[in-house]
Amino acid sequence: MTMPQTRPFTGRHIAIILVAFFGVVIAVNLLMARLAIGTFGGTVVDNSYVASQNFNDWLAKARSEQALGWRVAVSRDSAGQVIVTASDAQGQPLSGAIVTAVARHPLGRRPEQALTFAPAGTGFRSTAPLGSGRWQLLVTIRHGKQAMRVAADLA
Repeated sequence: MTMPQTRPFTGRHIAIILVAFFGVVIAVNLLMARLAIGTFGGTVVDNSYVASQNFNDWLAKARSEQALGWRVAVSRDSAGQVIVTASDAQGQPLSGAIVTAVARHPLGRRPEQALTFAPAGTGFRSTAPLGSGRWQLLVTIRHGKQAMRVAADLA
């Protein structure tokens, strides 16, 4: 019985295997880096140390806003205008409140928009429509000396 002849495993073979292996690793890393950079919308905070110093103040402010007991709902109508309904702890509409908002695109691809509101029925309607797409709103409601900020996502 004769053995089939095999080609010897040379340094050239190992070089081809190593170049192919590291080529795949580098290609995947470049692809992942490009995807990560392309979908990052910017910084969350400019200085994390300064933000950490304000954290307890932010928590205290959030607790005082929750203690108000206000109920706030944010939506968008078919014309693109933002509707904000707000009621106090007893369920009464917050008539006479001043409502403003800042709309940000989640990935920062569109410019930030400031919205103002006018009373409309039992709520408030933005004076200008908000563009289509997904938006993150930071709504501020001031009623007398009290104020509340609410974050909302609109799709």
